[in-house]
Amino acid sequence: QVQLVESGGGLVQPGGSLRLSCAASGSISSINVMGWHRQVPGKERELVADITSYGNTNFVKYADSVKGRFTISRDNAKNTVYLQMNSLKPDDTAVYYCAGKRSGLKYNYWGQGTQVTVSS
Repeated sequence: QVQLVESGGGLVQPGGSLRLSCAASGSISSINVMGWHRQVPGKERELVADITSYGNTNFVKYADSVKGRFTISRDNAKNTVYLQMNSLKPDDTAVYYCAGKRSGLKYNYWGQGTQVTVSS
């Protein structure tokens, strides 16, 4: 089992920045893909960014809606994945979830979510 705990959400003005953190514990070696998803009421959950690790090599992907504004990264020593969010827009308002899986499989470990609200 893997436990994921998000932090760092909050209220920010348009154009501002936030950094989300996802601390992993448990059987971490069983997963090599970490993703940040977001969801707003009435809409499907959206994959925002993910990072796939093969040894010391990481591959990252972003949704078109956040390219150039969001950056996903990981600190293996701290078992933590980050999502740096810059130039935030009201459309970025959502509950953000951290998730983990083994590559080729569906996400099977999820955090509890953290609310991000972008508003003036």
